[in-house]
Amino acid sequence: MTDPATTRTATVLRAAVGEEPLDVDEHARLVEHAAAGAVVTFAGVVRDHDGGKSVHGLEYSAHPTAARIVTEVAEQVAARSPGVRALAVSHRVGPLDIGEVALACAVAAEHRREAFTACAELVDEVKRLLPVWKHQRFADGSDEWVNST
Repeated sequence: MTDPATTRTATVLRAAVGEEPLDVDEHARLVEHAAAGAVVTFAGVVRDHDGGKSVHGLEYSAHPTAARIVTEVAEQVAARSPGVRALAVSHRVGPLDIGEVALACAVAAEHRREAFTACAELVDEVKRLLPVWKHQRFADGSDEWVNST
C-alpha cells in the first residue's frame, strides 16, 4: 500500500515574474507548513562585479511567456520532489541596484536534504529555462547583454 504522505505533491504558493522588490523572508513565510522540518531559502542578489569588471547596476527584461514558464518550472520541481510540502519562487525584472534580490526562492520539506535538493533544483531550472535577459552596466561605461539570469 502506498503511503499518502510520500506521494503528496508539494503546493506551489508563488511563481511570479514582476517589477516589485523581492523579500526572501516573505517567501519563507509563505511556505511554512506544520509537516515541514526544514525551510531552505535562496536569494540571488546583484553583485558589484562580473567577469573582472565593476558593475554599477543592471536591468532584467523578460519574454511575455516568463510568468507561465516560471509557473511550469515550479510545478515540475514540486511534482518530482518527495518530502517537499510547499515552494515559492519569484524573479524580478526591471532596473536593479547592487545588493537587490533578483531571484527569491523558498522550499519547505519534511527534512533538510529534501529542502536543499529541491531549492537547488528550482534555482537551476529557473536559471536554465526562464526567458529573461540581463543588461549589465559597467563602471567603465561599457555594457553587456547576458542571455540568462
